[in-house]
Amino acid sequence: MYIWFFICVLGAFAVIPLHFLSVEHLKLQDRYGTEKGTKVGEIYGLISGWGFFFFWIGIWVSPQPRFSIPILQNLSVLVPVVNFSIPLFYLIISVFFLIPGVWLAIHGVKKVTLRVAETHRTEKLVTTGVYSIVRHPQHLGALLAHVGISFLFSAWYSLLFTPLMVVLIYLISRKEEEELIKEFGKEYEDYKKKVPMLIPRL
Repeated sequence: MYIWFFICVLGAFAVIPLHFLSVEHLKLQDRYGTEKGTKVGEIYGLISGWGFFFFWIGIWVSPQPRFSIPILQNLSVLVPVVNFSIPLFYLIISVFFLIPGVWLAIHGVKKVTLRVAETHRTEKLVTTGVYSIVRHPQHLGALLAHVGISFLFSAWYSLLFTPLMVVLIYLISRKEEEELIKEFGKEYEDYKKKVPMLIPRL
């Protein structure tokens, strides 16, 4: 019954190696030459980025058990949304996560451009705006949105998957940083000392 959820989970894991390859810009250029290596990396980036995005959506919307918080059931007013009722309390929780998550993700993409976000390749280091709050605002935004949407849909498996998603995002972020250090050297090392990876400083 819940096979689509597990297919989406496997799909999300399956594109991670492609993402790792897409950020190995110098290695790809050594192997294929500058122009072809850049193009190969961009193709890997597009496939892995959009693949991960669609599989992640699948994790949210695929058929799965719906959770409930028993002590709040009597307090939850159902809000009808396109043949689907959302408890008001869950809607409030989801907005609390979704607004900052979407804000971080959108501003992260705007700061580096959509092309860089899609292909995982940048010519210059961006350290201002949301990138002065955390080094990976798009990843943090995606995690916050994941929690918010899981509550919005009362998606039990999706919510349980959150710790694993945190690990995946951490591994992706760490891999990206290993490659950024190779490309930008001390400039990125200094940036790392000033700005946290995923959890903003208060």
